[in-house]
Amino acid sequence: MAIRMPRIIKKTSTAGDVPKGHFAVYVGEKQKKRFVIPISFLSQPLFQDLLSQAEEEFGFDHPMGGVTIPCSEDVFINLTSRLSRF
Repeated sequence: MAIRMPRIIKKTSTAGDVPKGHFAVYVGEKQKKRFVIPISFLSQPLFQDLLSQAEEEFGFDHPMGGVTIPCSEDVFINLTSRLSRF
């Protein structure tokens, strides 16, 4: 049985280098880190829950210029690694 690695591309560079079919999110409680993730995550209920939390906390005003996810980096990586199995 093969192990699939998550399709998350962790970056700290500018918005111009997001590959087609992906989007950038900022994750972290104090220090925000930028992650580039597949748009297919948008249809997953677990990710939709994170987006709902982001809407409750930030509304539609995201200070980093992209979607800010209000959770720890470890929780985000754990969740997205589970999503990448689907």
